[in-house]
Amino acid sequence: MDFDFSYSSVASIVRAAEKNNTPISAMILAQQAQQMEQSEEALFAHMRENFQVMSQCIEPGSSKDLKSTSGLTGGSAYKMRQAAESGKSLTGSLMAGALYRALAVSELNASMGRIVAAPTAGSCGILPAALLTMEAERGCSEHDCVMAMFTASAIGMVIANNASLAGAQGGCQAECGSAAAMAAGAIVELAGGTPRQVSHAVAIALKNILGLVCDPVAGLVEIPCIKRNASGVAGAFVAAELALAGIESAIPADEVIWAMKKVGDAMSSSLKETAEGGLAATPTGRKLHEQVFGTSAAGSSAGDSCASDSTGCASCGACR
Repeated sequence: MDFDFSYSSVASIVRAAEKNNTPISAMILAQQAQQMEQSEEALFAHMRENFQVMSQCIEPGSSKDLKSTSGLTGGSAYKMRQAAESGKSLTGSLMAGALYRALAVSELNASMGRIVAAPTAGSCGILPAALLTMEAERGCSEHDCVMAMFTASAIGMVIANNASLAGAQGGCQAECGSAAAMAAGAIVELAGGTPRQVSHAVAIALKNILGLVCDPVAGLVEIPCIKRNASGVAGAFVAAELALAGIESAIPADEVIWAMKKVGDAMSSSLKETAEGGLAATPTGRKLHEQVFGTSAAGSSAGDSCASDSTGCASCGACR
């Protein structure tokens, strides 16, 4: 197999996959196995373990009585699952299923039950929800879902190399946006789409979240992060659906990633995980901060009580 590509551009990965006449995932697995001096079987087995961790989050994350350590969130996945399984959801079982799975992983993360960084803890529910919903609703095999994770990881590496995955550096567009792009690419491959369609799905998903700020209420990865995971997986399915229909992004994926970097650089620091702006600065946001940390913290910004750094995703430091 010809590995004439780099993780500096989506375009080079697509060209190489087309040249090799293979799905992106198969090429990435083979290249990574060679680079890491492991067998493809061993590398696949390791990725399969990651997929199983994702899967194991759904049941406990959907518990009716689940509460985060702050007490601010919990129980939304249960409500959404009830609606999904009642057969009365507005969007049908696929979308409703994706929504409750995204909430389940995110809420379990907030309760410190299980941390899944995909690619960050702040966006942890999007890729798992996409994969597990394709498995449950479209009959995709575990093997194919695991393989799709290699496609998603390649997309994530390109974004990390050219922009950022951290809310502290690029806002929530860098977290939920990147996760949605990774999930969209994985969905397209699972649905039998071409490498070029994967690229268009990545571009569409990411540009639809361009400019999204990171404004965690009380400095915790709960409000609005958890619901943004549900929105992110919905966006991933929208992008995949459009790409699979043959709809192309006018702006190529690599240029969208470049734009995300520029937007993140221009974004105020108050909107990049510091909890000093956006929803965190609203009257209700400040009251919730006082509810968690006490009135003595009212005179300082929520970000002052966080253990965040620019390499991570959770202002509470949960992902490190």
